[in-house]
Amino acid sequence: MAKGMIDSIEIEATAAEVYAVAADVAAYPEWAKGVKSVEVLSLTDEGDPERATFTIEAFVKEIVYTLTYDNDRPIKMAWEADPSGDVKALTGSYGFEESEGKTVVTYALRFSPSVRIPGFILRQGERQIIQTALRGLKKRVEVSDG
Repeated sequence: MAKGMIDSIEIEATAAEVYAVAADVAAYPEWAKGVKSVEVLSLTDEGDPERATFTIEAFVKEIVYTLTYDNDRPIKMAWEADPSGDVKALTGSYGFEESEGKTVVTYALRFSPSVRIPGFILRQGERQIIQTALRGLKKRVEVSDG
């Protein structure tokens, strides 16, 4: 399994507001660059994602994987992918730390593809995924809030 990447961003909203946007995985194709479609397979009693299948536009092909979520509203949202033809292992999480009406979102991602990819390319891909996701989440929250 790859080492993984972690990055953070500050968003002008409460942790509950940011968590609500992050937990609405069905809406990811509207704002998360590269997410082609999401099929929500099940939700918790609170309406948080429990399982969902994603189709992602990758460099040269579409990647399909199913995530199982572990939610701790509004503090953390974590996920793990079922192994598939495209994904050997994938784990990730959003952490939400609120202070004075602002929230620092920390995104951690560890990805191991089913095909061999040089480490530097994999790390570059993880970094791009995280940075794109954080910027998209910030824009989605702050635009819908303001």
